[in-house]
Amino acid sequence: MVLALGGTADHVHILIGMRPSQSLSDLMQYVKGCSSKWINENRLASGWFSWQEGYGAFSYSKDEIPAVIRYIENQAEHHKQQDMVDEYKQMLKENEVEYDEQKIFKQIE
Repeated sequence: MVLALGGTADHVHILIGMRPSQSLSDLMQYVKGCSSKWINENRLASGWFSWQEGYGAFSYSKDEIPAVIRYIENQAEHHKQQDMVDEYKQMLKENEVEYDEQKIFKQIE
């Protein structure tokens, strides 16, 4: 179930309620596949559209949902202060998630 959806020109946030039996990787493959097909069929990009490889996923408790929704709704304002890649790296560090700098999301040029 989609609880919130939003983003900016270079990324999208989706807050999803999932059952423990659901596969996040299967869901993301479906979302990215269907959305890129729709974008290309409707010629919404100047060239051929495709998502970057990979995705980031974080879990939240029920009491955090309203704050996460506000965060998603305010992406344009939020990213005037900090770009997406720097914020993502900060979130990974705060949550003690190791990452390979070569495999991190890239800024759109």
